Order: sequence, then structure tokens, then C-alpha cells
Amino acid sequence: MHEIEKAKDVCEEIIEAVGNIYVGDRLLLKKLLAAGAANGHVLFEDYPGLGKTLLAKAFARAIGCEYSRIQFTPDLLPADIVGAKVWREKDLFELEKGPIFADIILADEINRAPPKTQSALLEAMEEKQVTIEGETHSLGNPFIVIATQNPIEQEGTYPLPEAQLDRFLLKLSTGYPASIGEENKILSRRISWKQDDPTAELKPAITREGFRELQKLVETQIYVDDCILDYISKIVRVTREKPQVEIGSSPRGGIALLKVSRAIALINGRDFVTPDDVKLFIKDALSHRIILDMEYTLEGLKAGDVIEEVIQAIPVPKDFKPR
Repeated sequence: MHEIEKAKDVCEEIIEAVGNIYVGDRLLLKKLLAAGAANGHVLFEDYPGLGKTLLAKAFARAIGCEYSRIQFTPDLLPADIVGAKVWREKDLFELEKGPIFADIILADEINRAPPKTQSALLEAMEEKQVTIEGETHSLGNPFIVIATQNPIEQEGTYPLPEAQLDRFLLKLSTGYPASIGEENKILSRRISWKQDDPTAELKPAITREGFRELQKLVETQIYVDDCILDYISKIVRVTREKPQVEIGSSPRGGIALLKVSRAIALINGRDFVTPDDVKLFIKDALSHRIILDMEYTLEGLKAGDVIEEVIQAIPVPKDFKPR
């Protein structure tokens, strides 16, 4: 239990460090950290100018990891992401690694690149490796992709295929500042920074190796009662049975719920998962994994609305055992 308490303190330091840079919902920071602790990828669907890049950089810095940014454009090639072999002296080809070789990758406006380029991320996100001219190269650990896309501007974009959407552990949104106080805080912080990018001054709350230990604790020290597993399975299955849904969540959706539930338990200083841990992430983990029937889509129904119905339909287990 001492390890869990120590991990909770470290997680608080990480959230505090990021919160000193990014002004926004503290729960959002906990969800991002939970995804990172579960070694999963995150998709942010938001309007421009809401601080997604700043958040990604601050998060990478706070956990002591290497950060890389890829700006997706219509003319971006797969080699621009993974790298290529280039001619050097003495008749040798050497590997010039692309920006994918980092710990935290910001894939900015991911839906602006054509499918061929988007697919270059698929192997990396799922297998934690890339293939360059027939040779396989392992990526680091942690390896986390934080991708962004604009929900309203569709001209010149290429919608992400379902196979790639399913690779994202969570789909989150930063949203606009919640109050005039937050708006003021953003402005006052900019004055105090005297620069646009203050992340270089942020002191890491943990080392890269320490963060890997956090990830290991999530996998080895967090208990999940059978009734919690049953709760997750019922939620996932019901998404396939709703009449408004053409394609429900895959089993990977259930695994995503399990992983982030264990991670948030650790962040909160517990060595067991509660039903509330699961409920916290149901929309974030499943809304991008279901496809609605076109008839209901045209009527304005959203995936989140269906997920809300699912949450209400499945009774929360009351007799789970903490350990």
C-alpha cells in the first residue's frame, strides 16, 4: 500500500505541474494522466486555440518524457512521420529517424492528412513499432500519441477510419474556459511568462523511468473485482444491442475501460477499482467506438446520447469487493 500512496503523491505533483501551465478543468488533467498511466493514446476533438498543444507539451515535460510534434497536412508523406534511409558517405545508407521516435507525440490536425499517411500511425499506435524499408524498429516506452482534430472544419480533411479511431484509448475535449476567472487567469499567466511557450521552464515531477514504474503499478497492483468486470462487459455489449447503433463497441472498448479505470484508481490512491472509476470514463472510452444508424445521425442523435442511455440502463454493482 505504501507504493500506492507514494504513486498518488507523484500523480498529484504531475497534475499540479501541468496545472501551473494549462488553465482548465482539473478532471481533464486527471483523465489525460490516466490515459498516459495506461499507456494509451488520446484524441482531442476541439476548436482551434484552446490550448491542446500547450497541454501536450506541458504533460510531456511534467512526466520527464521526450516530446515531438507532427503537423498533419495534405502533402505529408509516411516517410515524414516514420523516417527513411538516406545516403551517407562511404556507400552507406543510414536511418534518419522521423518524429515518431519520441515518447509523447502530438499529431496535430490528424484528419488533414490523406489515409495513406494516417495509416503510417496505425502500426506505431497498435504495435509500438514501425517498418522502414522492410526493417522493423521498436518504439520507446512510454509511447503515447495525443492527436487533435477540428470538429467543424471538414473542407480538405480526411475522416479517420474506424480502425484508427479504435486505436485511441480515450476521446476527450478541452472545451472553452469555464468562467471569466479562468479567462483572466490565462491572460495574467501570459503576462507573467513573458513568452508564448513557458514549458521549457517547467520542472518534471517525475523521470521517464519513474513514469514507467507508475505504468507498471497500474498493471500489477490494482485489483478488479469480478462484478466490476461484469459491469464493463454488460456496458460494452449493450452498445451493440441499441436500435440506434449500426456497429457497437469492439472488445477493445472494454479493455480501454478496464485500463483507464485501474489507472484512475492509482491516481486516487487506491489499489482497487470502484464502479465510479468505470462510470467516469464510459463516454470517453466508448463514444468514438460506435457508429450510429444513418437515419438517427440525420436526426441529430449523437453517440454520447446513446452512451448516456447505456449508462442509465445498466445497474451499478453494489456488492463489489475492494480486495
